[in-house]
Amino acid sequence: MIKELMQHHLDNLAKPVGSLGRLEQLALQMADIQQRVPPLRGRKEVFVFAGDHGINEEGVSMYPQAVTRQMVNTFLAGHAGINVIARTCGCSITVIDAGIANDINHEGIITRKAGRGTENFRHTRAMGREALEASLSFGEETAGEAVSRECVITALGDMGISNTSSAAALAVASGCDEQLIIDRGTGISDKQLEHKRRVILESVSRHAPYTGPYDVMEKLGGFELAQMTGFILGLRGTGTACVIDGFPVTSAAYMAWLIDPSVREFLFAGHQSKVTGHRVLLDAMGLEPLVDLGMRLGEGTGAVIGAFLLDLSMAIAADMASFDDAKVTRSNGEEISY
Repeated sequence: MIKELMQHHLDNLAKPVGSLGRLEQLALQMADIQQRVPPLRGRKEVFVFAGDHGINEEGVSMYPQAVTRQMVNTFLAGHAGINVIARTCGCSITVIDAGIANDINHEGIITRKAGRGTENFRHTRAMGREALEASLSFGEETAGEAVSRECVITALGDMGISNTSSAAALAVASGCDEQLIIDRGTGISDKQLEHKRRVILESVSRHAPYTGPYDVMEKLGGFELAQMTGFILGLRGTGTACVIDGFPVTSAAYMAWLIDPSVREFLFAGHQSKVTGHRVLLDAMGLEPLVDLGMRLGEGTGAVIGAFLLDLSMAIAADMASFDDAKVTRSNGEEISY
């Protein structure tokens, strides 16, 4: 019923039917999520989850582990790419320490460590079951806080050196094609990519078999990835939308989708990353990216751009005049006669 009412509302706006294309479809989906016509605009907030990865010891990234902490400090100082994009798009930022190796003493960070970086999953499990359960619970807690702050749209971002290796391992262990999943991440050389591929495939094979997504996350995951999985699961039934970012965030969303496919109903893909495995996971979940700008920065940048477009779709639905309001003549009872 809500979809039919919202479609009627959109068709009665002072424009040719369907002329705003996908923006109308986004507004329709938001009405369905909120069960409200037109959907209600409100707070947009991006949650950037950060954590370190033991697999970095294997030389799978261009950057040392210390860069995770350094970049988080840049977020907190307000000078990173995510800060600029979020400010411009009217989106608040919350940064969560989900498992950075070192402490960050700053009043602006939320500390919910499940550990001080994961273990090197080439040799042992990335985390224990207790740490995984803590991560999922912390993520659900953060989602609850977003809902209590009346967030209408949440966006997810990540920071964690070598987390593309963990994300790829999660996907491959869950049955995705290794040739389509394992990519350069931060832009490593061909030789480094081959090394990264070997490390990931050896690790996935070492920990097999897998009993399901929880087992996969325990053996190969990251604290920030698991907290984002918990965040998405925590939004079920709240009427709050979630826009996901690039490959690491989408791997976390993929884990949530494997646990409960209904999460797709309130998920939006903010953009399509240049990381090749990103589209594979989006396609698996049936999510079509809102934009493709050739980005691969992470941090939640693509998710915030998507959140802005989602908000724009609701603004159109809420603020645009109807035919009756504008006293515009219809053509054949359907479209505007300009």
